[in-house]
Amino acid sequence: MYYGNGYAYGMDWSYLLLIGAFILSMIVQFKMQSTFGKYSRVATRSGMTGAQVAQMILQSEGLINVAVQPIAGSLTDHYDPRTKTVNLSQTVYGQTSLAAQSVAAHECGHAIQDARGYAPLRWRSSLVPIANFGSRFSWILFIIGLFMASGLLIKIGVLLFALTLLFQLVTLPVEFNASSRALAKLENSGWMSTDELAGSKQVLGAAAMTYVASACTSLMYLLRMLSLSGRRR
Repeated sequence: MYYGNGYAYGMDWSYLLLIGAFILSMIVQFKMQSTFGKYSRVATRSGMTGAQVAQMILQSEGLINVAVQPIAGSLTDHYDPRTKTVNLSQTVYGQTSLAAQSVAAHECGHAIQDARGYAPLRWRSSLVPIANFGSRFSWILFIIGLFMASGLLIKIGVLLFALTLLFQLVTLPVEFNASSRALAKLENSGWMSTDELAGSKQVLGAAAMTYVASACTSLMYLLRMLSLSGRRR
């Protein structure tokens, strides 16, 4: 039984952080899936596929060295700065829906960031290796440290997870900026009506919130780690 440090009557209050993070994540994921599903059924005035929209945006920016290619899966869309490719999922590449066009434009936003030397994108790219390592091994090292009463392993685990959180925090301005660039291109192109642009904002806004929720969840887990390490001491 603990008093004064987040514990009372045997209850670890850091569990509430995890529950809150889980609920937030579920709500945001549901919102994203429902919004994408809704606008995947909305036809566009231009009738262009996601791939065509991407190619036209890239051409308008002079990015002739960036390729647009299909990839497997749903909502697996991404821009790869290493290979200079805009990778569009099956639900985007060949589809003419408002959702498909919006997502394709967003990924082109990342290609534009890369071409313009957008600093947060470079920072995020540099953090990818350590973030991947941290996401795989931070909790393993942390738990081993708890069982072995190894302060060093506990600290390494916390540090690795903190770097993973840093990666997610740096991702936020990258994603919001890419969406802003995408919406500007769609608006200036004249491909979309006012109503279609409003729908595109909803699609990209719902997608951006998944990154916010992910960062919040990681923050809650980091606080949980710190709570456990403090209790161990």
